[in-house]
Parts: sequence; C-alpha cells; structure tokens
Amino acid sequence: MNIREYNEDMEERLLSEYASFSRRSRGRERDEKQCDIRTVFQRDRDRIIYSKAFRRLKHKTQVFISPEGDHYRTRLTHTLEVSQIARTIARSLRLNEDLTEAIALGHDLGHTPFGHAGERVLDRVSSFGFKHNEQSVRVVEVLEKDRKGLNLTWEVRDGIRCHTGKEMPSTLEGQVVRFADKIAYINHDIEDAIRGGIITEEDLPKECTEILGKTSSLRINNMIINIINNSYNENCIRMSPDFQESSKLLRDYMFENVYVGSVAKKEESKAELMIEKLVLYFMEKPDKLPFDTQTAIETDGIERTVLDYVAGMSDRYAVKKFQEIYVPVSW
Repeated sequence: MNIREYNEDMEERLLSEYASFSRRSRGRERDEKQCDIRTVFQRDRDRIIYSKAFRRLKHKTQVFISPEGDHYRTRLTHTLEVSQIARTIARSLRLNEDLTEAIALGHDLGHTPFGHAGERVLDRVSSFGFKHNEQSVRVVEVLEKDRKGLNLTWEVRDGIRCHTGKEMPSTLEGQVVRFADKIAYINHDIEDAIRGGIITEEDLPKECTEILGKTSSLRINNMIINIINNSYNENCIRMSPDFQESSKLLRDYMFENVYVGSVAKKEESKAELMIEKLVLYFMEKPDKLPFDTQTAIETDGIERTVLDYVAGMSDRYAVKKFQEIYVPVSW
C-alpha cells in the first residue's frame, strides 16, 4: 500500500477547494523520487526540523537579549508558537496543515543573532541589504546540507519568503503563517514584557483590549476565531476591520513602549556594535573564517560569505567569537 498516495487522495476529498494540494505542488528545484509514506510537504517539514539552522534557533534572541530567567521566549519557542497558531487556523479552514507547518517552522531560519538588532546591523553594513525572510530562503535553498540546500517545494519557499514584507504569499497556507507570526509575537512579547516588569496588563490600550481581550490567551484565542470566521470558504485570509485596527494599535504600542528604548533593550547597542565588529573583522581577514566557510568565497564573494556566516551565528557563539578576537586573555 502506498500511504502517500492514500493521503493525497484524502486531501482531495477533505480539504477546501482553496487549499494547496500536495499532489499539485509546483515541485522542487531538483527532481526527487517520491516517498511512499510522506507527502512532499511532510518531507519539507521534516527536513526543516532536522536542519542545523532550526537547532540554532534555541540560542537566538526573540526580543529580550540575555534576560535573567528561563521563561522568556527564544527564536525557537516563538517558531513553535507560530506553528501551533497557524496549524489551528489551517485545520479549521480545511487548508493543508502540513504545508502550513513547514512554512511556520522555516519562517525564521535566517534570523540573525540578537534578533532584529542583528538584522539592522547586517542591513546597514551590507552593500546589497539584508532581510531575515530572504536569508531564511537562502538557508533552505543554498546553505543547509553542506551548501546543497534542503531542496524544498516552491510553496514552502514562497511562504517563508513572504511571511513578512510587502509581497503576500501565493498560498492561503502562507497567508495563515503571516497572520500567525504577528499574533504570536505581539501577544507573547506582551507576556515577556509583563514578566520583566516593563509594562503591566493594565497599561495596554483599553480600546484594544476591549475588542481583542484582556489577557494574552484570550487575545490569541479571539484573534484565531476572528480569522477563521472571516476566512471560512473564502479565497483569502483576513481579520475583521475592528480586529485588524486593534491589532495594529497594539503593535504600535509595543514598538513605542517595549521594542524601542525600553530598559529591556538597553543591551541592544552593545549587541549591534559586536555584530558590526565581527562583520568588519571577517571582511578584512577572510582567512580567519572557518575553512569550510572560506570555500564559498570563490562562488559567492567575501561579503556574501561573511554575512552568511555572521547571520547564522547563535547569540552565544557571536559573543564567543567576539571575545576570542577582541578580549585579551591571561597568559
């Protein structure tokens, strides 16, 4: 019995007409023999989970750099929370849950050490710019598996690339992840900010909490339900106008009171300086790059190779390399 074909048949019978079907995928850049058990999107999900870039997410900053305490989000826990929210929405809308999960698990693979602080530095020092969503696609297309890439399907790569920015994903599953990412980071960052004593629940704009809910769990649940109710049997993913506006106001509040200039962000300037110093050092001395990384210079050039190397670092590895280069040791 070919289980994959059976599951593909089940998709055709059970999923919405607007879903992405495994059998109709636009395929991979390199053709492969089909698995007898897993659909193409299931294989993509598994490849992402087993990738080195995915494992490194556990030591990358989500919002707060080096917080005291074990319960603050990392880039990995954020990714898992996005996946949970996205799968709930996709299942309720009868979309392809496997594709949704693969996009969600892969959407931040290219994120820098120290979160958006690191991203800002790489974007500033690079001659061609740097966006973490584009780097996430580069990770799965080029950098993983000893520069062979993961050879993911077009739909997964499209969803990863378009989870943020002006371009919308081509699939509804990708659009679900785009919403899930915002739902997760706003509400979970609120929880972390409250835990850190930066804000209280009562500080949040009343006009937002009256509509979305007065606790993070209520807001997440209400936002998920709102998306489902407004997107069911429709060829688009959307919130109602009042929820959309309230979500935007809540995001604006977080930028003003948490993401920029709060006490929790006081270490960002140090992190930015450290990332910039690492880039400039390796640009001037590419022979100091690991040997397996140096081999990419011939095809990609020094700048691209250095950016790939620094962007792939975890927070603690970046600190370690900085200390090795710039901090004197006893002898």
